[in-house]
Amino acid sequence: MPKMEANLVAPFSASLASRSGEAAQTRQTLDQRFEREALPHMKSLYATAYRLTRNAADAEDLVQETYLRAYRAFEGYTPDTNARAWLYTILYRVRADHYRRVGRSPQTVELEGEGPGVAPPQEALARGQEEVARALAALPESFRSAVVLRDMQDFSYEEIASILEIPIGTVMSRIHRGRALLRKALGPRVS
Repeated sequence: MPKMEANLVAPFSASLASRSGEAAQTRQTLDQRFEREALPHMKSLYATAYRLTRNAADAEDLVQETYLRAYRAFEGYTPDTNARAWLYTILYRVRADHYRRVGRSPQTVELEGEGPGVAPPQEALARGQEEVARALAALPESFRSAVVLRDMQDFSYEEIASILEIPIGTVMSRIHRGRALLRKALGPRVS
């Protein structure tokens, strides 16, 4: 298991060891279902979280909090339904909660030259993909969220409306406007 997944899964695995008897058996069944239905989506959730936060550490925190909330609420989850959309809904709610808290807390500024620098972009990205990534990152949050969910995560308009808790017409409008802004930012390369 990769390091990131091991760090994010550890709190869930530890809970198994502390239970006993019949309750533990029921919980173990839930834990197995959680591992089977929720954990396979970790990489795509992380990729989306990274696109939204533009920071690896913040993305890991966002995914970990998403999985923690999902784990706590998993007893109420209907088996074999759309776990992916359910997890993305939690991801966006966690992110919204974070922004609400940040808005109420004092702002801090990092001193230049102090502490570790920002990680360089992945070398695997080609130059054109880096330009697209920069243009996507420059989009306003409402457009970026809709475009990422539709064009990068392949959610349907209905699923996006449910995840973002907005009407489907708004989803369609945001995707259209977001794509238009991307075309404009990328210039003559995109037609």
